[in-house]
Amino acid sequence: MLNISNNKIKDKNYLEKLNSFQMLDARVHSRKLIKILYLLGGILLALVFLPWTQNIRSKSKVTALKPNQRPQTIHSIIAGRIEKWFVQEGQFVKQGDTILYISETKEEYLDPNLVQNTEQQLISKEFSVKSYMEKVKANDSQIDAMIISRKLKLEQAENKLIQSNLKAQIDSVELSAAQLNYKIAKEQLIRMEELFKEGLKSLTDLETRKLKVQETQAKVLAQESKFISSKNEIINAKIELQSITADYRDKIAKSESEKFATLSNMYDAEATVSKLQNQFINYSIRSGMYYILAPQDGYITQAIQSGIGETIKEGAEIISIMPADYQLAIEMYVNPMDIPLLENGQHVQIQFDGWPAIIFSGWPGISYSTYGGKIVAIDNFISDNGKYRVLVSHDSNYPDWPKELRLGAGANSMTLLKDVPVWYELWRQINGFPPDYYKKNTTQTKVK
Repeated sequence: MLNISNNKIKDKNYLEKLNSFQMLDARVHSRKLIKILYLLGGILLALVFLPWTQNIRSKSKVTALKPNQRPQTIHSIIAGRIEKWFVQEGQFVKQGDTILYISETKEEYLDPNLVQNTEQQLISKEFSVKSYMEKVKANDSQIDAMIISRKLKLEQAENKLIQSNLKAQIDSVELSAAQLNYKIAKEQLIRMEELFKEGLKSLTDLETRKLKVQETQAKVLAQESKFISSKNEIINAKIELQSITADYRDKIAKSESEKFATLSNMYDAEATVSKLQNQFINYSIRSGMYYILAPQDGYITQAIQSGIGETIKEGAEIISIMPADYQLAIEMYVNPMDIPLLENGQHVQIQFDGWPAIIFSGWPGISYSTYGGKIVAIDNFISDNGKYRVLVSHDSNYPDWPKELRLGAGANSMTLLKDVPVWYELWRQINGFPPDYYKKNTTQTKVK
């Protein structure tokens, strides 16, 4: 007992009979335990005021930084049957090396001379197009010749019409002169008859004058017939002019119809040529797809399809390849509550599986055998596991990552946040609050 009170219980005789009381009374009294408890309490009190670095811890795995550096599978663009393998698993291949050869399985491509036959059809059709083009040129030349001939014929007919008009005018003037002579001859005959009655002229003179009148009358009739004939020639010239125009119009229209029919055939042939060109190119490209080539330098990891004679479908996975040149990165998944605290360039401490390390999550400065990284990418959409994917690459300010690392290896990542007291971190963890957001102050004070 501590013997603090003046009332001594040991003076009570009935207590001495109790075995438990005798054992307590016989023990050694010491204050060392109290001092130790006070010392431990002081240490714990001092610890809660120490600085603590908040962090976000997550399971991670090793991956490649760029998409083209990650493992990929090689697909078959066309359906076929495996005929020969040129590689084996674990073998290094360069870009363009042949991996395997497949043969055709579709009926429309089984002809071994399919490309050559299509090319021959294409050449024949191209010659057909050239023939149609030459025929169109011949029709154009024929139409041009008809146009020139029509122009000359029309000029000739127009000249003939002009000549007929001039001839009609001459005949009209001559008819007028003959009618005037006939009129004069009739007047002279009247005077001659009067002179004959008076006996001043002889009968012979009178008869001569009558003969003269008949001659002039005959000339009038002949000139009228000639004038009417000239008018008929004018009408004939006009008819001939119209006939030439109509005739050449029909001929030119017929040639143009033949030309357009040829053009239609030529356009059909050109459409066929375009179709054959498309088929020829497709067949040529398809024939080059029988050999599956390596897309980049790398190592053959696994043959998904195997054997000889096995058929594969379009787009089927054939073999997987691991690129030879790659840059390592860490792929970690963060809870949605913590994603607003992350930003590109933020430091991350990493422990790789298989590389022992001593880690103090709150005091990263005294951690040992951890590696440094920095955030390079943060997904904007959530993953299937309900978390956001964050990509971390090597931080050049820290030691290089182990060269023995392989893609897919596990890791533990720790993203460092704000420095707070230990008591504050305990209070935050108990209440389930998120870590504090920390961002360096990059603003500068403006000089007044």
